[in-house]
Formats: sequence, C-alpha cells, structure tokens
Amino acid sequence: MKRLVILCLEDEAEVREAVLRDLDPFKTMMRVEGCENAEDARHVLADCVAAQEEVALVLCDHLMPGQHGVDFLIDLHQDPRYQKTRKVLITGQAGLEDTVRAVNGAQLHHYIAKPWNADEFQAAVRNQLTDYVIETQDDLMPFISVLDGPRILEKIASEKRHLKA
Repeated sequence: MKRLVILCLEDEAEVREAVLRDLDPFKTMMRVEGCENAEDARHVLADCVAAQEEVALVLCDHLMPGQHGVDFLIDLHQDPRYQKTRKVLITGQAGLEDTVRAVNGAQLHHYIAKPWNADEFQAAVRNQLTDYVIETQDDLMPFISVLDGPRILEKIASEKRHLKA
C-alpha cells in the first residue's frame, strides 16, 4: 500500500498551524504536509512522486502570494496523476466567480469557509478521504479506524456480495 498524503496550502502561518492541528487524527495513517504557497506545494508534490506516495487530499487557501489557490487547484487537476485527488478550498475570501472556476476547472470536491469549526472540518476531511480510499485503494481494512468505518465496511460487504453473485 502506497502511503497517502494530505497537502495543506495556507500562506498565513497561524492559520496553517490551525489546519495542521485539526488534521492530527489523520496523521497516524497519512503524511500531512503544510506549505505556504504553490511553489512550496510543487516541491512537496515532486517529493511525493519520487517516494511513490499518493496525494489523497489537497486543502487550499485561495488568496496566497504568487499563484492563487484556485489556479493551483486547476493546474493540479489538469495533471493526470492528480485526477482522483480530492480538492478542498478553505477560504473566506474567494468570490463567487473564483469558486465557480474551482468547481468547474478543478473539480472542487468541497468548500470550507473560514473560520471553521474543528469538528465539522474533521468530518469534511474524513468524508473526502473516505471517498478517495473507496475509489482508489484495493485494501480498505487499514482505513476503518481512522476514516468512515461504517461506509468502508459497507463497501467491503458490497464487493463481497458482488463477487458471490
């Protein structure tokens, strides 16, 4: 099983630390990386490719120095290696036009408004990661304790029923 990575892009150090802290429950199963801009994120992506790790989830702010988050997510989606990566915009400043561009151009999976509630944030991340592993992983058992266990068990049972049919 390839190691899964959660990538967080946030230029404000205090906010980035809050996101990384709220990702603590997922660190037992996945590598969590924080980046302050798109350039840093590209270096992490290159490291992931070199280590043969899969980027399961990208959490991205919109207003950042250099390339804006929506543009980064669109570029990411255009790379075939990241077609299945779940993409979440975390922002309080993306306007309707930018959000629509993210939905249409990056196949945005979820939007989290700042400031967020930690429990709701973790539930959204758990949901996105569960969708990712169900879609991409052959062995779902290792993820039961960290992700949405009932959904994963239902998927496993469904596959067993399908094999018997």
